[in-house]
Amino acid sequence: MAAELDFSPPEIPEPTFMENVLRYGLFFGAIFQLICVLAIILPVSKSHKTDSDSFEPKNSEPAKKPKATAPQISKKPKKETKKKR
Repeated sequence: MAAELDFSPPEIPEPTFMENVLRYGLFFGAIFQLICVLAIILPVSKSHKTDSDSFEPKNSEPAKKPKATAPQISKKPKKETKKKR
């Protein structure tokens, strides 16, 4: 009865080149997605932006603000009157 049991490991074929490419491509894709999600979740420091602002030449004139547009009047349809004949 002991002779009937075969405890040798099953024969698993070596992965092909395309299977390796697919496996590592999936790993790199998952890592890229994790980096993208972390970039959205974690706040980004603004220190590099303030440093670049100090090197810009400053104008003697104050920055002009855009003119505020007049609030739009709601367009109500005019009441049409019937012409008398």
